[in-house]
Amino acid sequence: QVQLVESGGGSVQAGGSLRLSCTASGNIYDARCVAWFRQAPGKEREWVANIYTSYGTTSYADSVKGRFTISRDNAKNMVFLQMNSLKPEDAGMYYCATRPGGGGSCWTYAAAYAYWGQGTQVTVSL
Repeated sequence: QVQLVESGGGSVQAGGSLRLSCTASGNIYDARCVAWFRQAPGKEREWVANIYTSYGTTSYADSVKGRFTISRDNAKNMVFLQMNSLKPEDAGMYYCATRPGGGGSCWTYAAAYAYWGQGTQVTVSL
């Protein structure tokens, strides 16, 4: 089993920044995919970004490309999501998710991920 805990959410004005953290514990594979998803009220869960922890390979949804940066600290089993130039449409509950494997290329759909955190709320106001 793997446990994930997100932190760093909060309320910001449009144009502001937040840094989310995801800390993993338990039976962690060295080579794994970690992804961030978000879900706004009444909407489906949406993939935001992912990282393959062994290589540091990253991928982003078009809606956040150039504004968000995903990174990792393998020694601390942590993954971060730096979010800049936030927009009201970025608001929602942000979840990190993980699964072993990926071979350097990670999945972008929620069903591929076996382990999820409880989420951290992001609110963006005008």
